[in-house]
Amino acid sequence: MSIAIQTYSLLDDHECEERIRAAKEKLGDKVVILGHHYQRDEVFNHTDFSGDSLKLSREAANSKADYIVFCGVHFMAEVADILSRPDQVSILPDMAAGCSMADMADLPRVKKAWQELSEVLDPDEMISPVTYINSAADLKAFCGEHGGIVCTSTNARHVLEWCFKQREKVLFFPDQHLGRNTFATMEGMSMDDIVVWDYDKPLGGLTPDAIRKAKMILWKGFCSVHQMFKPEQIDQFKEKYPETLVISHPESSFEVCQKSDYVGSTEFIINTIAKSEPGTRWLVGTELNLVNRLHEQFQHEGKNVHFMSPQVCMCSTMFRIDPQHLLWTLENLVEGNVVNQISVPEDVARQAKIALDRMLEVSP
Repeated sequence: MSIAIQTYSLLDDHECEERIRAAKEKLGDKVVILGHHYQRDEVFNHTDFSGDSLKLSREAANSKADYIVFCGVHFMAEVADILSRPDQVSILPDMAAGCSMADMADLPRVKKAWQELSEVLDPDEMISPVTYINSAADLKAFCGEHGGIVCTSTNARHVLEWCFKQREKVLFFPDQHLGRNTFATMEGMSMDDIVVWDYDKPLGGLTPDAIRKAKMILWKGFCSVHQMFKPEQIDQFKEKYPETLVISHPESSFEVCQKSDYVGSTEFIINTIAKSEPGTRWLVGTELNLVNRLHEQFQHEGKNVHFMSPQVCMCSTMFRIDPQHLLWTLENLVEGNVVNQISVPEDVARQAKIALDRMLEVSP
């Protein structure tokens, strides 16, 4: 019988830290803990591998451990289950750790959009469906089934270049901002080639003619964290510190990214700041836990790392993975119990893996 989570809820973080270390030592190579950069430090410090979605996808695929404990959100643990061996077990310490962006594009809505698009043109002949990795497994399976692909913020441009070699148009979901910001970097493309599909309106709120003319059809989705960043925040900060370099994640708005000196994934942001000259001042448009970690990591080099928004802005669903849930997961494994296993149905996993494999093949 598994140990109930309720027995852990009142433990303080210090006791959890000691017991997590002890449980990891007992489990040894049987378990690997993966942690996304947005994870809180109290959990992040216990991860064996950290990174953004692409890096962690590869770690999941290469892992030799029996148990993959994913300190992230639900779709990340699904990817780990899809890419790992059949005998491996993928675990999410708290099932409530989801993603509001991913929820904006569910399979019924996307199927409905595909059906409506078929009233205007043949989508399977003319449109490559692309889902951001921040999406449910069944949407990745939809892309696999319809000749599409998955992307991350790291490889989005390579993915779009692949797509336009296959078909004339792209349907990109769920995050419109990553799609728009990536498309803007591609040669020979115009922002006039973009339309936004509003899933709450018939035919996405578009005319048949607009659909026929468009090259990029963006789903009306967004990240609740990155939408907090505004171009006026950049302007106000640079009035005080004109030497500031601005770096933003491409889930931020087009206007914010246009005002940024650098735009890229979490790995790109980390590496760019790490390689910068001592004394550099940075204004960063991405999740608060990562920015705070960068501030602590590089302040001894005289680098000043600032969070772009004046409001506290973190990934609240990622924050649900806490030391208490991680400890509960590990101590159950010590006792031979698996809790919160993420298991993608075989038929869904098979099609989703096609789309994920395409992504890994085109990624540099």
